[in-house]
Amino acid sequence: MSKRSRVRAPELQGRAWINTGGKELSLAELRGRVVLLDFWTFCCVNCLHVLDELRELEEAHRDSLVIVGVHSPKFVHEAEPRAVLDAVERYEVHHPVLDDPELATWKQYAVRAWPTLVVIDPEGYVVAQHAGEGHAHAIAALVEELVAEHGAKGTLRRGEGPYVPPEPEATDLRFPGKVLRLPSGTFLVSDTTRHELVELAADGERVLRRIGGGERGLVDGPPSAARFSEPQGMALLPDGRVAVADTVNHALRAFDPVTGTTETLAGTGEQWWQGDATRGPGHEVALSSPWDVAWFDGLLWIAMAGVHQLWTYDPDSGRVAVAAGTTNEGLVDGPADQAWFAQPSGLAASAERLWVADSETSALRWVEREGEGYRVRTAVGTGLFDFGHRDGPAEQALFQHPLGVTVLPDGSVAVADTYNHALRRYDPVSGEVTTLATDLRELSDAVLGTAHGDEPGGDEILVVESARHRLTRLRLPEEAVRVAEVAHRTQREATEVAPGEVELDIVFQAPAGQKLDDRYGPSTRLLVSATPPELLADGEGQGTELRRTVRLAEGVTEGVLHVSAMAASCDDDPANEYPACHMHQQDWGVPVRVTDAGRSRLALVLAGLDESAGGPA
Repeated sequence: MSKRSRVRAPELQGRAWINTGGKELSLAELRGRVVLLDFWTFCCVNCLHVLDELRELEEAHRDSLVIVGVHSPKFVHEAEPRAVLDAVERYEVHHPVLDDPELATWKQYAVRAWPTLVVIDPEGYVVAQHAGEGHAHAIAALVEELVAEHGAKGTLRRGEGPYVPPEPEATDLRFPGKVLRLPSGTFLVSDTTRHELVELAADGERVLRRIGGGERGLVDGPPSAARFSEPQGMALLPDGRVAVADTVNHALRAFDPVTGTTETLAGTGEQWWQGDATRGPGHEVALSSPWDVAWFDGLLWIAMAGVHQLWTYDPDSGRVAVAAGTTNEGLVDGPADQAWFAQPSGLAASAERLWVADSETSALRWVEREGEGYRVRTAVGTGLFDFGHRDGPAEQALFQHPLGVTVLPDGSVAVADTYNHALRRYDPVSGEVTTLATDLRELSDAVLGTAHGDEPGGDEILVVESARHRLTRLRLPEEAVRVAEVAHRTQREATEVAPGEVELDIVFQAPAGQKLDDRYGPSTRLLVSATPPELLADGEGQGTELRRTVRLAEGVTEGVLHVSAMAASCDDDPANEYPACHMHQQDWGVPVRVTDAGRSRLALVLAGLDESAGGPA
């Protein structure tokens, strides 16, 4: 076994413990077990990917490994105690979670990105740190190694872990995600946490039938046999079937309301990674956390939250393709293939525009035809770190992590402003944002109800109150309700950097038994940009080296460095003709402040342990 740094793990500090039966935990109590800290926040789709990556590892080493989630919020809403409790249940987190709203433990471990994983050995020392996704294989190998080593030393303590499951609650829906009005006048709801679709009567309350067995799975067939995994958005296809974004299965499904059967249209069941195909027959191309779907311009559009893109599916050919976005996370308008999104999670189509709830930038955006292609524009929103609740002109208005959009009869757009618990309205004619209703707990979608006759009407709307486990019927008021404005910035402290040249150093060490995969060219990639763009005088753009010197512009004293890194590694076994390969990637948004006393080197750990970067000590 290779020699590792001996860095004592700092104690865990926070507001409260979840999933422990009310007991507070300490690292001293966990001595003798391998401990894996998962720094996450529930708005972050990459964090949700890691939760799923860890499920198999957690089950395989339940008697020797303790996973501790450290919830470190980005948005103000994510610091609310009730919201964290809800998220732990919503995403089926089956291990202890430390609620750390002040980022105390985050700072102790010098974490810079969501998600970050830290491995602590049974003697209480930090032995590895990994930022981003795709590290499950390396961590599994490390856990095996630590269990064997400390088992032989007598420092491993096996037994039941500290996880105590919460008592289940009986409700017809459990954290529903999206809603669709069927031609029959009934409503189809994605009952996300129970992995089902639920058809409700026209009153939006009475359950008519359930599709799916209530357990995770990717199975086609009749209602009792079909299986989903945290389904979200739905849209009607021209043939009368319902397209379903089966989010955690990374699949596009189709449900037939007449026959009750479900089939898979696209996706392999595996998550898309850089280098995978971006177009082709639906059953042969991997997807990544599809969150919503909408029919627009003759195609089914998919909000591919997991890779910050929009894709399309053509029912006639059965093919999928990237339609907008580069996989870089941020807010950049322009031609569709050059635009940046940040976790698009809600779609709604009018005749000429596809409206997008771009959740991580707290933005309302749209796609429209331009010549032979498409262009992306922004109505409301400025970037990854500014959010709040402010009405008024679009250039001044603020949302907080919206998840849904609905086109209203007058051409305006209702926004499910999720973390503000408010239904908002954007008027494209006046450019004004107003508030329609408040106190709607984590609303995630809305659909027009019936007002006159059988057609969707203009004076009432059904809202999915996800955290209240119900649909709520509202009458659309003639005038919006004004609320006191609130503006926020992400509470992470800015890193002080020196003026002039700053060295960006991405720390990556291939996991034990692996090497960088350079068989088909460079195995690493680094992309650097800034908000505002004027922050960087030199050094932005893409390259293959994980180290770069950038030059900060004179006169710009603060901003955000956007750094995206990727590394590919393969098993280092010359005798194996087909080695297993793995992708490691992470995006960082690092708030910086330029000061004379600031650092001239900024190290970001992709995989490994870099104590010189201010790591755990």
